[in-house]
Amino acid sequence: MASIAEVIARWDEGDGKPYKGSLIDWREYEADPENIGCMCAQGQVLALAGGWTPQRLRDTMQAEADLETAKLLNISRAHAILLRNINDKKDGAPSIVLTDPGRVLGDQWGKLLDFWWMLHTYTDADWQKLAAARAAAGAAAWGAAWGAARAAAWGAAGDAARDAARDAAGAAAGAAAWDAARAAAWGAAWGAARAAAWGAAGEIQGFELLGQRGRDVFFLPMFGIKSLADIPARPADYGLGVVPGAPA
Repeated sequence: MASIAEVIARWDEGDGKPYKGSLIDWREYEADPENIGCMCAQGQVLALAGGWTPQRLRDTMQAEADLETAKLLNISRAHAILLRNINDKKDGAPSIVLTDPGRVLGDQWGKLLDFWWMLHTYTDADWQKLAAARAAAGAAAWGAAWGAARAAAWGAAGDAARDAARDAAGAAAGAAAWDAARAAAWGAAWGAARAAAWGAAGEIQGFELLGQRGRDVFFLPMFGIKSLADIPARPADYGLGVVPGAPA
């Protein structure tokens, strides 16, 4: 099997450029089984580093692939979903999601990865507690804070992205946080939890812009976070040495 570093390095090569839209293009695989370009970024990680067969790639559900990709890369599920979302955008460059995430997520990318890891480790009890905090929040304040967080997050991502992923950066990062929260918060707390998680991620991503606009954070306190310093650090081995900036 190939190492993670070897898999990522091939994504920028002609025969290794990932497929878009699904884990594997079965028609292309049957036409040329030796060409890994028939697999998306996640598919290549699962096949080359995880030993998955092409048949398993074809038959698996996307949610399982997200989680198994996260395990192989030692990243959060949200980060794995971000990898998929950027890969599937037109001219998206999935390698930077792992090797230079700041170009997609903005200057607070490290704190956002920390937060996503925190969500990754949440228990059902944690999500239920979050749902209670959401229920206690006023509707008017929620709506105003939601718009501010979304605008700041999109602005930070757009300012940071300077390559072919620029147009997709804000939408993909927001979608990753949303999808990860939705997957983790299934059940009674599902709707409230996923929305609060997305809002909090937006506040982290656009933290500086929120300050410049005179806005206070609204969603982060629902997670017991009053400042970015309160976000627990992701593990020192996060990303298996591929993702830069491991926390102290």
